[in-house]
Amino acid sequence: MQRNYRYYDFLMAGFVAVLLCSNLIGPAKVCALPLPDWLPVLGPVLVFGAGNLFFPVSYIFGDVLTEVYGYARTRRVIWAGFGAMVFATVMSAIVVALPPSPSEPFNAQLQPALETVFGGTWRIVCASMLAFFVGDFTNSYVLARMKVWTQGRWLWTRTIGSTILGQGVDSLVFYPIAFYGIWETDTLFQVLCFNWAFKVSVEVLMTPATYAAVHWIKRHEGEDHYDRDTRFTPFSLADR
Repeated sequence: MQRNYRYYDFLMAGFVAVLLCSNLIGPAKVCALPLPDWLPVLGPVLVFGAGNLFFPVSYIFGDVLTEVYGYARTRRVIWAGFGAMVFATVMSAIVVALPPSPSEPFNAQLQPALETVFGGTWRIVCASMLAFFVGDFTNSYVLARMKVWTQGRWLWTRTIGSTILGQGVDSLVFYPIAFYGIWETDTLFQVLCFNWAFKVSVEVLMTPATYAAVHWIKRHEGEDHYDRDTRFTPFSLADR
């Protein structure tokens, strides 16, 4: 008999919302923050894509979902996020491609802005979707396996460990597909490494919040799933 959970749907909605916002709003803007003198390794200015600031939050949602409900139910959430990204990509392409009305003067400013923000190249779109799919399933799989190995102890080792591997795979897939041959190889490698380290750092800093969310949801849901008999295939929507 399938259980009904009070907070599972809310976590799914939060995961999808963060995923869509970080992929649609953030990538178009590059930020530059001045750094204090005692951080000479990073240089005087920290440059990063705005989307990188919030995209790791989706991994925190994934960690909480896998830790509480297990890999199979998290798999359904990942597919929901992937479907939402496909729809958003198709909708963006259609909206940008539709001819603007010449009778509306505002369209002269709006159309170029839409093309800049939502008119990503096919390489970036494909890279983003493939990296999300592979990275999130890697994150969930590693966390679920580590939970069984550690017998539920040391939550921080699996939330951080799974993020290291998940974000690593995400970055290794995204940047070469999106920018190889466009950026210099050294630049691509530097950006890849920095953004991976940046995303993992967000996970580390959010560890106390992850602990609090996991313990609160476990207590109120009465659930603490261990993936001992789970079929670890991404191509299924079954509960096991």
